[in-house]
Amino acid sequence: MSQLKTNFAVKSKYEAFYTGGKIQISKDGLYLFCGCGNKVNVLEISTGKVTITIGEEQEEEITSFCLSPDDQFLILATKHLLLRQWDWRNKKLIRSWKAIHYAPVVCMGFDSTSTLLATGGADSTVKLWDIHKQYCTHNLKGHQGIVSAVAFHPDTSRLQLFTAGEDYKVRAWDLTTSRCTAVIGAHYSLVTTISFGHDGKSVYTAGRDGVVAKIDTSSLSVIRTIPVFEVLEALVVLPPDCDYPDVNIDSGSDHFITAGNKGALRVWNAETGKCVYTTDPVHATQQSETPAITDKQGDDGQNITQLLYNEAMNTITVVTYFQNISILGLDKLRLQKQFAGNNDEILDVKYFGEGDGYAIVATNSQHIKVFELETWNCEILYGHTDIVLAIAHIDKTDMFISSGKDNTVRVWQINPEVKQVSCLAVGQGHTGAVGALAMSRLKAGFFVTGSEDSTLKVWQLPSDLSTTVTMEIQATMTEKAHEKTISSVCIAPNDKFIATGSMDKTAKIWAASDLRLLGVMRGHKRGIWSVQFSPIDQILATSSGDGLVKLWSLTDFSCVRTFEGHDCAVLKVSFVTRGMQLLTSGTNGLVKLWTIKTNECVRTLEEHEDKVWSLAVGEKEDTFITGAADASLIVWQDVTETEQIEAREKQEQAVLQEQELSNLIQQKKYLKAIGLCITLEQPFRLLNILKEIMSGDDGEEKLQETLEKLRMDQIDALLRFSGQWNTNSRHCHEAQVVVSCVLKMYPPAKLQQLANLRVSLEGLIPYSERHLSRMSRLLQQSMFLEYTWQCMKGMDTDKVQSSVELDTAAAIPGIQSENKGSKTGMVDSEETSESEESDLGEEIAAGGTHLEASKERLSSKQDSDSGSDSSSESGSDSDNPGVSISQQNKMKTSNNKKTVRHDSVSESDTSPESDLDTQDRTVESGSSDSDDSEESEGQRVESRIFSTEMVQKKLFKEQLTKENRSPVKNILFDTPMEIGKNPNKKRKITDQFTVVKDHTRENGGAFTIDRKAGQPEVGRGRGLGNKKRKVTRDDKLKKLKGPARR
Repeated sequence: MSQLKTNFAVKSKYEAFYTGGKIQISKDGLYLFCGCGNKVNVLEISTGKVTITIGEEQEEEITSFCLSPDDQFLILATKHLLLRQWDWRNKKLIRSWKAIHYAPVVCMGFDSTSTLLATGGADSTVKLWDIHKQYCTHNLKGHQGIVSAVAFHPDTSRLQLFTAGEDYKVRAWDLTTSRCTAVIGAHYSLVTTISFGHDGKSVYTAGRDGVVAKIDTSSLSVIRTIPVFEVLEALVVLPPDCDYPDVNIDSGSDHFITAGNKGALRVWNAETGKCVYTTDPVHATQQSETPAITDKQGDDGQNITQLLYNEAMNTITVVTYFQNISILGLDKLRLQKQFAGNNDEILDVKYFGEGDGYAIVATNSQHIKVFELETWNCEILYGHTDIVLAIAHIDKTDMFISSGKDNTVRVWQINPEVKQVSCLAVGQGHTGAVGALAMSRLKAGFFVTGSEDSTLKVWQLPSDLSTTVTMEIQATMTEKAHEKTISSVCIAPNDKFIATGSMDKTAKIWAASDLRLLGVMRGHKRGIWSVQFSPIDQILATSSGDGLVKLWSLTDFSCVRTFEGHDCAVLKVSFVTRGMQLLTSGTNGLVKLWTIKTNECVRTLEEHEDKVWSLAVGEKEDTFITGAADASLIVWQDVTETEQIEAREKQEQAVLQEQELSNLIQQKKYLKAIGLCITLEQPFRLLNILKEIMSGDDGEEKLQETLEKLRMDQIDALLRFSGQWNTNSRHCHEAQVVVSCVLKMYPPAKLQQLANLRVSLEGLIPYSERHLSRMSRLLQQSMFLEYTWQCMKGMDTDKVQSSVELDTAAAIPGIQSENKGSKTGMVDSEETSESEESDLGEEIAAGGTHLEASKERLSSKQDSDSGSDSSSESGSDSDNPGVSISQQNKMKTSNNKKTVRHDSVSESDTSPESDLDTQDRTVESGSSDSDDSEESEGQRVESRIFSTEMVQKKLFKEQLTKENRSPVKNILFDTPMEIGKNPNKKRKITDQFTVVKDHTRENGGAFTIDRKAGQPEVGRGRGLGNKKRKVTRDDKLKKLKGPARR
């Protein structure tokens, strides 16, 4: 069973390389320079392949070009009036400059030293340029109309230039004086060629008036006029020492060759003015023709437009109107090589010869071209009088059949070895263009044709065909097969059935013996372009303009499978792989490979740029050839097995390299491991290696030492990988380290030489900016967190100290009695409260007194209020002189902590006037008064416990009097009744300068009040000014009652 094909690759491609204009040949005769639109193709003559293309990047049409005699420079003249100097071997543009002409340059010529360049333009002027010094040396005016030809005298010492133009005049110029020395009127039509004799004493001019004029270069007069009775386009002067008896050329006299509209090469004796030999491209190919066919060849359009003589190869190059280039040997004027510069649209192609070594091509012309696929050497067959549409090869023979728009069918025999072609038979009978043709497969017995006249004809091949006489043949059977044009016919492998496809959207099966209709297949929505029998099954494949390919059963003529994939008309269909796969081509230039069993498109081949009109499969089905409207001919090679072998080898190589890489990593040979990762294109494996290098001591230094040993191409790949790593924040650190090391190791000038540097930077920069922004935000957040933590450490210290002092104060009996005051008692003791409040404000404003000073004041107050209790406690304190008062208070607090907190809360809840309580509980701890005198006020710490109203009252008083502008921090006050019921409630004393934070859960029912820094002063904001007034008791009560009730 044959292996299914998966892919085809281009084996060789032949496309248009010459579209018109003058051509040039290198001095050594190895290269051919041909203009093709906006470029110049350099064709290697030995292989027939374009090796160098010049000027295609400029995208401007080339009007003329010229090769220097030393084969060093190629000068291009463009439609935009620019001249470009190229080093064509290195494909390097040396310089460009303005041509100064006011119209396009149409002709150019170098002197023998390759220094001076003459350009003739359509503006009737000729300009001379010094190529080496790069400036214009002469501006010659005098012609009327387009300058058609320019030529330097071969003797550089004479500094003489000859030009010709549309005024039919030949002018001689003296370059030393820049003057026209002579105007020679030897022609009555356009002068097309100026050619010097090898001795330099005479110059030959040829024109479309059918005469050749020989002019003496010294006297500048016409020596001889030779009529040739032909419109001349080219003239070549032969060397005087040539002696070729086969073409009647002897070494005793001067000879020249002319060519023109008759397509013939004529050899003339310059002294006698007689034609000594005549040949033409048809006879030059040794093609044997009948006289009837030969008579028509003068009218088939083979006008010769240019002749070139190459002294190194001793050849004559002939260029025809149809862009065909022929190289003939001068000794016999026989064809050596022939190239088709432009095939135009390729309408049909078939394999031919042993081993499918040749291809027969029908182009958009009346000529058939036979290509040798190895060298693309071309043979041109003449016979049809109109465009050839179809070709069919007779298997196992050297014959093929062609049909065209001349309504005829021709049978050809070709012998590639001796390059001899013969037309064996001509069949006539159709009344329309014959566009469908098929040959029998079992034996060369008959062939079938389909035409625009909707008829199907069967032709029998005579057995007595001769290469010397062209026979007339007639159709044996004729049938009106369809209502519209028959576009395709095919004969079954057993030669018993004939299938036809037509533009009437139907395909029909006919009996080959009597053209009896056997079945009709309907289903396509547009005309059918191609029909093909399966080589194995009883299946017929059809392709249509509706973009579908259908398979039909020959037993019941039903559609068994439909292939959808083309979005345009499918022009050709063919079976491959013993009928298990299909090849199709469409009008969009695509060729598709289908597997019939899975109904899937395996591969789409995209090489053509226009309609693929023809498709032919080779005998072994491992190659096929396609021709398209883009003038390209492509040979495709099956590479399925090759790709599978390469895939296996690649897989085996990858396994070995993976093992080697693992061994290198295990052995810590990081340099070789990095190089292998780059070779295997494994960026993340390389990332792990770099991480391992950086994980050790002095990781970055070791990494830089390793990277310094890499080649520049490896550095380029490493930067490209860094761009991939940098896209992920988890790997961005390693990527930045690698980039940093590379930037430190190499200067910018050396990094600019990297091939992928721009791509790598485009990937690195955006993500690097993103990572920098992210790290900046993270740094700011971390600094804010550090700042917050430092603040919290200070707040926690004050809160712990305040809580201890709170417990200590709760354990002192005197404070409990002070908390039971009434509203009336507070009013009666106004003076005392005011003095206490004043002391409290001063202490809060000053930032708090030392803990020891506060304790002394507390002790004195306790002695006056509670008497025996304070004495007993003082006595107990004095009993332990080694223990400080602060430590004693802490001990008492630890013993009575739970009881004091419970009593404090219950007392606050049961007191009906707790909101107006003006209690003042102060706990002081610290050193003695002597220590207090030694410390500054900035180092003192004070923590007090106040009622809510007391704090409000004091804070308002501070703002009204503006006596203290220092911030108040860490002030603890008792929890009001309504807040105690709802611990989650937050209360603001005033929004302008204080914030209350709930710490009831942490500090046992207390709040922390922090004054906001930088807030405006309340007194000034309310228009009170700087004037002080005495605040009455009623004002204070009004201010305190309002917020408390709300």
